[in-house]
Amino acid sequence: MSNKDKNAVSQLFQLLESRYALRVLWALRDGHPQTFRLLQDSVGGVTPNTLNTRLKELRAANLIEHGGNGYGLTKTGLDLLKRLSDLQAFSNKWVAAQAKLAETPAAP
Repeated sequence: MSNKDKNAVSQLFQLLESRYALRVLWALRDGHPQTFRLLQDSVGGVTPNTLNTRLKELRAANLIEHGGNGYGLTKTGLDLLKRLSDLQAFSNKWVAAQAKLAETPAAP
């Protein structure tokens, strides 16, 4: 991977690692716009100030937009979530594997 590619991935990860950023994107994945209040409820546990900051950052990154019906994903945001769509299947397998590991007695 070139330095340019590493920098691009690093920049995206830096944005997505921001507290609640992925949760905001995930909450919008069904394609239905959400108002600020509904989005706050969907994300859960986020303060209005933090949510406002994340929304500004995600809008600046062209991942979400605000229209007459509320916040929604842009084409770029939809593309990102499409690429992350296997996350649900992976997380289900991972959680099941973690539970199985927890049930397995440790070797003496």
